[in-house]
Amino acid sequence: MSSTPAQRKRVAILGSTGSVGTQALDVIGSHPDRFEVVGLAAGRNVDLLREQVTRFKPRIATTASDGPEGLRRVALESDPDIVLAATDGAIAFDAVHAALERGTDVAVANKELIVAAGEVMLAAAAHSGSRLLPVDSEHSALFQCLVGEDPARVAALVVTASGGPFRTTSAAEMEQATLESALAHPTWRMGTKNTIDSATMMNKGLEVIEASRLFGQPGERVLIAVHPQSIAHGFVLFTDGSVKGQLCAPDMRIPIGYALGYPDRLGAPIAISDPLRTLGGKPEVSDLRYDFERPDFERFPCLRLAYQALAEGGTAPAVLSAANEVAVRSFVEGRVRFGAIARIIETTLERVAHRDATLAHIREADSDARIAAAEYIEDIRCC
Repeated sequence: MSSTPAQRKRVAILGSTGSVGTQALDVIGSHPDRFEVVGLAAGRNVDLLREQVTRFKPRIATTASDGPEGLRRVALESDPDIVLAATDGAIAFDAVHAALERGTDVAVANKELIVAAGEVMLAAAAHSGSRLLPVDSEHSALFQCLVGEDPARVAALVVTASGGPFRTTSAAEMEQATLESALAHPTWRMGTKNTIDSATMMNKGLEVIEASRLFGQPGERVLIAVHPQSIAHGFVLFTDGSVKGQLCAPDMRIPIGYALGYPDRLGAPIAISDPLRTLGGKPEVSDLRYDFERPDFERFPCLRLAYQALAEGGTAPAVLSAANEVAVRSFVEGRVRFGAIARIIETTLERVAHRDATLAHIREADSDARIAAAEYIEDIRCC
């Protein structure tokens, strides 16, 4: 039996009013003896932040109006033991990098941080001795499967994908897909950006890059398996032919809790009286049928673009990530069709020069990619 920590772990959350941030606070609220919230950085939902501040009484709280400096204050001045990075996009780069340089552990729920600046972040962590702990369910699964294993004996990593709302939809239908249909995810509760990324399967492309960075495996050893039930989250194939996998219900609070509590596991919020139903993912599911399919790179070209950016290296993944962010926002705002998202990203990758990955170059690539993507969007809107 794990012993209870002598003192509560101090947690700062970047993106406290978003989907991951609010679920993290659910986890923390269920374990008041384990965690203390010392810093909250919110977006623009000031009313929700006020509620969070009233309940958790952090030392520092900021909003989007405070900009990147507000995130940095929360990450550093609140004196946390661990920072949960749960913002979208590149806004938290400096705050997270500074926390890692100081030696503070960071639980990463922001794909863009590792996709765009993984080399820099991992170098900072290695230098200071801090830890980067994955929060995405797939990377948490891989992380758990790799505990105690020799990295030299890893043959391949497999991240699973639900397939999103368009798993069986034709390319022609997806071209004209509505925002409502793209947001109708069959399994996960996520924010708008991540849900659209699931619909294009760019989320899985970003996760391939993230897994390659976090676990030191080349792109050709990071594979994707479409798994509609979303119960098996990741597998590790070893050189002796063995396979280890991690399974749990599709509930983000589980990988969030694992990252926050690491190396300990938190107690379950409810008693698990029927393990077979737990493995079914939902109380009403009684069979244990798990389906696996190969991803369709033709219908989901964002997958091909992600592997391409990973192979090119340097700032190419940062360009990919930034262009995707601009393209998704334009679709959500009704400025482009769903089918244009991949074309915007591909064109941006072609137009922006790729350089070696330093923090300065990554910032420049992020900015250049956003400009190039916006210009291409205006071009196609005019025609």
